Amino acid sequence: MTILHSLVGLHERLTAGGTAPAFGFSRENISYAIVLSPDGAVVDVQDIRDTSGRMPRPSRRVVPRPVKRTGQPLPNFLWDKTAFALGVKRDAGTKEPVCVVGEHAAFKQFHRRLLATCEVEDALAFLRFLDRWRAEDFMSLRYAADMLDANIVFRVDGAALEFLHERHSLMDIWLNHLAEKEGAKGLCLVTGERAAIARLHPSVKGVAGAQSSGASMVSFDKDAFKSFGKERGANAPVSERAAFAYTASLNALLERDSGRRIQIGDATTVFWAEAAGDDTRATAAEDLFSLIAAPPTDAEETAKVADKLKEIAKGRPLARVDPELDENTRFCVLGLAPNAARVSIRFWHQNTIGEIARCMADHWRDLHIEPAPGRIPPAAWRLLRETAAQGKTQNIPPTLGGALMQAILRGERYPRSLLAAVIGRVRADGRVAPLRVAMLKAWVRRAERLASADEEMEDCLVSLKETSDNIAYNLGRLFAAYAYAEKSLAERNATIRDKYAGAASATPRRVFPILMHGYEHNRAGLSKSDGRKRGAGVRADQAVAQIIECLPGDKSLPTSLPLEDQARFFVGFYHQERAFYSQPGSHVDQDQPSSSETESS
Repeated sequence: MTILHSLVGLHERLTAGGTAPAFGFSRENISYAIVLSPDGAVVDVQDIRDTSGRMPRPSRRVVPRPVKRTGQPLPNFLWDKTAFALGVKRDAGTKEPVCVVGEHAAFKQFHRRLLATCEVEDALAFLRFLDRWRAEDFMSLRYAADMLDANIVFRVDGAALEFLHERHSLMDIWLNHLAEKEGAKGLCLVTGERAAIARLHPSVKGVAGAQSSGASMVSFDKDAFKSFGKERGANAPVSERAAFAYTASLNALLERDSGRRIQIGDATTVFWAEAAGDDTRATAAEDLFSLIAAPPTDAEETAKVADKLKEIAKGRPLARVDPELDENTRFCVLGLAPNAARVSIRFWHQNTIGEIARCMADHWRDLHIEPAPGRIPPAAWRLLRETAAQGKTQNIPPTLGGALMQAILRGERYPRSLLAAVIGRVRADGRVAPLRVAMLKAWVRRAERLASADEEMEDCLVSLKETSDNIAYNLGRLFAAYAYAEKSLAERNATIRDKYAGAASATPRRVFPILMHGYEHNRAGLSKSDGRKRGAGVRADQAVAQIIECLPGDKSLPTSLPLEDQARFFVGFYHQERAFYSQPGSHVDQDQPSSSETESS
């Protein structure tokens, strides 16, 4: 099933639940309402913004769907921003209100044409308002300064507390107008029916980084995108109703509080269940995916869901997690990213919720490492943040989020770009943080597991394995022992971790003889010390002796290590370092890893 077909099918469920508007309407940001008298005078201005948060913000209201503006001053029906509805906008330079003629004239002409034969008293009051309103009177209105460039609606004083666009008689006028505008008919590629084909598709709003006015997911505006002389939407014929349905569904999913969207790198990810006629089962599947794709970070919320996540991680039947869950419910996950005035597809995945949960459990098992980074498995966005410079979301490598999610949802190998990004960050800032090591370990583990015919193959990288015969892993352990001895002797501004971590993991034959020489100096210093420093020296010496027994001689050390073995190097380093600091009397007040090396919340 295609993306558009699935979204069109979802629209019926969302409309029945009141989450998405019906055909011809849209949920838009509305801030103020102009109250009119029956003779068309402005009686009052109402602030209808949402005040539930810390700052007022526009309320989301169902209005006649907005027009697609492509350079022409096309007005909306019975609502619009102040430039169209009142003939006033904010000057880009001075920030002061200025009158505009073209937009307001188009607004008046459009409504006079559509309402010319309407005898509804409220519509007549609105037409009288258009006749008598002067843009120069704008600053005398209440909330004038705040209302500039905001979307406004209208209602008539003394009538029912309905806005004009909510009156059924006026809604019928709008729907008749849409029917008259319908273009040539053709075969819809989504529904398979012969119907009026949409020339321009409605905008998709809510994709992070995309234009705030909305972007197109299907559009053709260049000669190179056209074929056989067809114009715009005729290149990929989708009916007016199907185009409306898929965008309405997407916009509902992309709502701030929809509960069906998460941010993964640059991909705004939405998800939904295909369970027509069974809203309870669909909602249960969506709630489960929201939990496993983005587990909470708050300590109190984490405690509430920890047991449920453990059950999923163990592969327990989903009915034990939630009796409403059906493992065979079809489920869709769609990742969207901004691309100028368009929306691009980062990834698209369809499967049953049961299979998705199993793939997620495999991902968590591959990530599992001791000591663990936290009480519950980390969300994908937390993993991606560890690949970004300064831990900032905007610095996450492009396309990495989509590639990672596809690997997780399909149970495939993690992208090699993930391995390169994590190792690159470790080399750049020296932080061998738990989540970074978990990702390195997961990459190696999954590659080995998928390449092996033995489904029960032991995971050798979960915790410290002193009997490992892997050279890269043991070199990482040895480097940790050298670093521990140095730090136990004295604090230095530039440690061997700062100077040699990257080189030691990539070119061990060149670096480790230098490190060995430095260790002998630190070892001698620790042996001459008293108390805890002497004890740290003994622990380091014992570890070094044990690790060297597992390694070939210096002349046999690898000249270079590929990325996979560099990952094993840092996993070995992490295991050995944490083993030192978890031992009783390990000089933790001075020698424990710095806060910058531990996992941030």
